[in-house]
Amino acid sequence: MTDTFTTNRGSLPDIAGANVAGRTVLIRADLNVPMKNGEITDATRIARFAPTVADLASRGAAVAVMTHLGRPDGEPNPCFSTEPIARELEQQLGRPVTFAKDCVGDAAEAATGNLSAGQVVMLENLRFHRGEGENSRNFAMRLSVNGDLYVNDAFSCAHRAHASTHAITELMPSYAGPALLGEVAALETALLAPERPVVAIVGGAKVSTKIAVLKNLVQKFDAVIICGGMANTFLFAEGFQMGKSLHEADQVATVREIKTLAAAAGCEICLPMDAVIAREFKAGAANQTVPVDACPQDAMILDAGPASLSRFRTLLGNARTVLWNGPLGAFETPPFDKATVELARFAAGRARSCDLTCVAGGGDTVAALNAAGVTDDFTYVSTAGGAFLEWLEGKTLPGIAALMSAPEAA
Repeated sequence: MTDTFTTNRGSLPDIAGANVAGRTVLIRADLNVPMKNGEITDATRIARFAPTVADLASRGAAVAVMTHLGRPDGEPNPCFSTEPIARELEQQLGRPVTFAKDCVGDAAEAATGNLSAGQVVMLENLRFHRGEGENSRNFAMRLSVNGDLYVNDAFSCAHRAHASTHAITELMPSYAGPALLGEVAALETALLAPERPVVAIVGGAKVSTKIAVLKNLVQKFDAVIICGGMANTFLFAEGFQMGKSLHEADQVATVREIKTLAAAAGCEICLPMDAVIAREFKAGAANQTVPVDACPQDAMILDAGPASLSRFRTLLGNARTVLWNGPLGAFETPPFDKATVELARFAAGRARSCDLTCVAGGGDTVAALNAAGVTDDFTYVSTAGGAFLEWLEGKTLPGIAALMSAPEAA
């Protein structure tokens, strides 16, 4: 009987319990790494994925790796070839990694057809074929001949119903990989079975992009700290003038709906009390701190102020679980990074001492935590973007749902 990982939304078959000896494992990874002039500029994703390949090889499997890279729009493009990823994976593993010049057809089948235990092959970019994004069953069938067992280890791609994450699961025994299961476990801990009090930090530019997230979180959490441009919209809904600050005047009704849901659930919505303002948005711009109801017409709010930061620290100081998605201000441009950096370091300190479970995710969030130098101190940091947000909304992702109903090997 295959090991399974039980979630609130169903059970996921775990590749850790499958018999892979003498079989070729076709694994979907997310190795969409940053590139410049054909060179990988950050190999973190490959380094984190390499132990999974090494484990499968040590258990007697041959491994065929498939991933996307960039947006080649369904056409072959040498600028988006996965060959550099193969070379980096080879370095990480300390064993040869063959490169197949396509992910389907003769080139792929020649590379995967006679693999021996422990051998590894990297397939060419999945997105060189339109069938990938179209969730084509025919394209999935062509992929499936490259292996005996399928593994999805790309949570960040699980929100897309693509051939390599969805259609393929109907065609071969399918499992979840360790990175995907780790992501699901961390999010389940924060969302469904947190140690209380549980606090969310939700930042970013626009309320309209996170309506479903906020509606879901305020009904489950004890407090939600709202910051960034989103907080400006909440403050505007309370009648405060925002000057030139980023805000959405057309989202007042949405704000009121979210506040009503929070009140009914007993969730405290915590907004900034003071703000750092400036009259121009650039590094080192002259700035001052004012109450949130005193933003001049010719100025803009760019960060939370010290009184707000103190209040947020108090909430996090009493919390046992924190979910973080989005910066507190315009963190990319000093000095408007101060609140984000200081609160991140405070949370990280508590996480290091095991006083706090800190789960964070989203592209801007990861960048902010990296800037603060605390990424490794958080309990879990997700690099998934859209998939992370959709999970926070309470959705079951297509790639996850497909694994829950997929066949397993005998």
